[in-house]
Amino acid sequence: MSARVSAGDAAAFYPSDRYGYSELLSAPELAALGQLRTVLDKQVAPLLGEYWEAGEFPYQIRQPLVDLNLMAPEGATDSQGRTSGLYTGFRNFELARTDASVATFYNAQSGLFRTTVLEGGSPEQAVDLDPKIRSFEYTGVFALTEPDHGSDIAGGLETSARREGDNWVINGAKRWIGGAFTADVLAVFARDEADGQVKAFLVPRETPGVSMSKILRKTSLRMMQNADIELRAVRVPDTARLSNINSFKDVAALMRRLRSDVAWIACGLQAGAYEAALRYTLERQQFGRPLASFQLTQQKLATMAANVTASLGMVVRLTQRQEEGIFRDEDSAMAKMFTCTAMRETVALAREVVGGNGITLDTDVARFHADAEAVYSYEGTHDINALILGRALTGTGAFR
Repeated sequence: MSARVSAGDAAAFYPSDRYGYSELLSAPELAALGQLRTVLDKQVAPLLGEYWEAGEFPYQIRQPLVDLNLMAPEGATDSQGRTSGLYTGFRNFELARTDASVATFYNAQSGLFRTTVLEGGSPEQAVDLDPKIRSFEYTGVFALTEPDHGSDIAGGLETSARREGDNWVINGAKRWIGGAFTADVLAVFARDEADGQVKAFLVPRETPGVSMSKILRKTSLRMMQNADIELRAVRVPDTARLSNINSFKDVAALMRRLRSDVAWIACGLQAGAYEAALRYTLERQQFGRPLASFQLTQQKLATMAANVTASLGMVVRLTQRQEEGIFRDEDSAMAKMFTCTAMRETVALAREVVGGNGITLDTDVARFHADAEAVYSYEGTHDINALILGRALTGTGAFR
């Protein structure tokens, strides 16, 4: 086991981590995150305002991120080549601290797609595909949400799959699928016509019958390229089916893990907004003094810092429990619900203390403020996560 980082190194790296949760990282893990920070600061951050405003993704950042080998950095893996949950969490935190679209883009591969294959695929599929997923040689996206079904997808999923000999025929539609335009395959969830149960298939993007269109006119996550997907008589071999997904219960097991990733992203987005607001208020002069010297400004900065700290405490402990093998729907739902609620307050306060300049892209705050709205909703809305937790607390489900 590698030595943990010193308190001084952690505090210098994450000034918004007031209780020192990053001290739980190992030195190689922090070093890998430091390399990521360099790429984000030098090659990613300078592009964000321009591409966010244009509603396009800067694909030139893909290869520098791939080259970092962030899913299995040297010295930061165990004997089986796996990274710790805390490192994975802080990787999402670091990406989102720079930009939510960049975090979503990377996590679509490292979180949603990789988890789907590792947990939903057979051992043979996982062994064959995971090295290619880690290297981005084989890319994919998670295609669950549909045009008419998001929160009610468990019972409402309409995309169908019909077995014909050694093939499956898939018909339906998917919506909000980020990263689909450049993915090699789509991990499509469909209801088997024979037994009514949900199955999953790795559908090559260029398969006949697959068509996509870009979702336009977004005011949040503008850089992320989300797709509407149509699947019309799409044929894939039975070998393309992920054999461990045989019901929505199996899909829910994936969601348990994925909500944790989004909670980490919500923490990082908060940290990015808070740090941008702090920088601005320290530099901006009003009435002959820095904005940061005023009582009301300090009160708002204190609230933001407390929100980041509380959110980090929740996701760190959640991740530690999951590392111990404790996976409960209500735990990840509570983390996603709480961190996103705190995130909403934090980005609103950040925009408030920056004043009129807070609606421009130049201070970064406006981007965090707008992007928070998408993070607040995806991988389970506030209300749905509250009901998952409420069911566990009361023993009574309130879903209708």
